[in-house]
Amino acid sequence: MAKKVTRKGKKLDMNQLAAAIVRQATTDAEPETPPLDPKKNPAAVSLGRLGGLKGGNARAAKLSARKRSSIARKAALARWEKAKSDSTE
Repeated sequence: MAKKVTRKGKKLDMNQLAAAIVRQATTDAEPETPPLDPKKNPAAVSLGRLGGLKGGNARAAKLSARKRSSIARKAALARWEKAKSDSTE
């Protein structure tokens, strides 16, 4: 099933789009990365991310094959129901 392409943010008018294209084509700089939130401790953020990366795999390793299959079946049914409702509209 094809995924919908969505863009967040406001749409640019033709002049803004043209200016953005020219700016991209004429600058050699890398795109700006958003600054880190000053209220957050970078060490804590990295540890939290590390735990988040491990969490899903650790949970899956603990599950029995029957439980994993049940979860996958439920997810597939939800996707199929969504596809049916999208196609009937």
